[in-house]
Amino acid sequence: MTSPSTTTERTGSELGLLAVLMPAILVTVTASDMVNLMLPAIGSEFGASEAELAWVVSGFLLMFSVGIPLYGRISDRVSLRRLFAFALLTYALGSLICAISPNLGVLVAGRIVTGIGAAAIPVLSIFAVTTLLPPERRGVGIGVVSAGAGVGTAAGPALGGGIGDALGWPALFWIMLVAALLLLLPALRVLPDGTARGSGRLDLPSGALLGLGAGLVLFGMTRAQVSGFTDPLSWGSLLAAIVALALFGLRTARVDQPFVPPSLFANRVYRTGVLVAFLAMVVNLGGLVFVPLLLVEVDELTPGEGALVMIPAGVVTALLSPWIGRLAGRVNARVLVLCGLGLIGLFSLFLSSFAGGSSVLFAGVGILGLSIGFMLVMTTTIGAAASELPPEQVGVGLGILQGAQFLGAGTGPAVFGVLVSARQQGGSGAINPLYSGADGSAYSDVFLAMAAVVVLTLVVASQMRPTTGSGVETGPNVEAAPVAAPTQESNNVH
Repeated sequence: MTSPSTTTERTGSELGLLAVLMPAILVTVTASDMVNLMLPAIGSEFGASEAELAWVVSGFLLMFSVGIPLYGRISDRVSLRRLFAFALLTYALGSLICAISPNLGVLVAGRIVTGIGAAAIPVLSIFAVTTLLPPERRGVGIGVVSAGAGVGTAAGPALGGGIGDALGWPALFWIMLVAALLLLLPALRVLPDGTARGSGRLDLPSGALLGLGAGLVLFGMTRAQVSGFTDPLSWGSLLAAIVALALFGLRTARVDQPFVPPSLFANRVYRTGVLVAFLAMVVNLGGLVFVPLLLVEVDELTPGEGALVMIPAGVVTALLSPWIGRLAGRVNARVLVLCGLGLIGLFSLFLSSFAGGSSVLFAGVGILGLSIGFMLVMTTTIGAAASELPPEQVGVGLGILQGAQFLGAGTGPAVFGVLVSARQQGGSGAINPLYSGADGSAYSDVFLAMAAVVVLTLVVASQMRPTTGSGVETGPNVEAAPVAAPTQESNNVH
């Protein structure tokens, strides 16, 4: 029987762990798009074109997409404490370079360094939750950490625009520098420095090909948002990505110890989860990008006012995250993912039918429903995938899954952006017969397209049948997952 003192100590250490992980992921994810509303001011100061300014965002996202699977692969070879400290220090260094940058080239270099550090935080945070918390608490932990990512994604533009307008864009990076340094000491205290469990040769060429392919996909999609898919840099990058990923697949099939073990995708829950994460993120980022645009262009709000409409969704999702995590630990994973996707599809249709040209309340309600549904999907998917993997594959598996998620973040806005442009040029009415607004029919069509993607995702998710059919804490390898290495340092967590 567990003594009260032991229970109290464990609960306190779990809270300490989450108190570090959630703000860390909040800070790093916020950094991805906090500068979006300040790009015109940066361009004016440095005399940069729109294409050149795109590198301020693309440089960060490229390192993010390349780094996530790499950090996932080495997370079982280097202690969590050392990797997390490296990530925070690198993030802080990049923020410092950005804050004092005298020209656009230095700013982009700083964003690249920042992205190298930031890429580690999401995958290491989920890895820490799934390996350090007891099985019955993992769902809550994943929900809390995922809420940090959700709030950061939703609040990034609003915080960046507000602070940037008041204090200037360099202030954004000074704040991020201070935040990273403040998190460093608590991270060193709560994260273990146990012996690494990974062994064998690390196939770096395969990792480089995977990172190159992922980075080229994201770059091609980012270019498509600016210039369309007919731009040579856009389709050329996507073509080169196909070549890199094909070479990655060939090497994986030939080497003895590949960077990504093929056995990962032999597990139906895991491979289904990767596809669900990608498709769900396509829709989620579609909403997070095009709802604010609709509010500005159709409802004629200022960018700051449009961003404020988005904040309640992030706040409510964060408050619900512990409950969603507990629910994910008790309800059949497949059922919960399907319910979450159902919510996303329902509110995509709601946005398509009612948002734009009337009360902004409809847009706020729609994005709130999308956010709650997405949290249900991702919390459950991550937990179910981690539960199904052997302990030695959890790091690389979560890295690939989160890499797919962030590729979806780059794909959604690009594809839907092309659709918006085409529909605006065509000038025809909305496809959805329920939409009655005088303007905004192109956005109605985008939200309808998002609902169509959800239908496809529902078909994919119907194949997610965990081995034991219960919540995220179940699965053949949950009990095998280590709580912590039996070292003096790991006692900080237990």
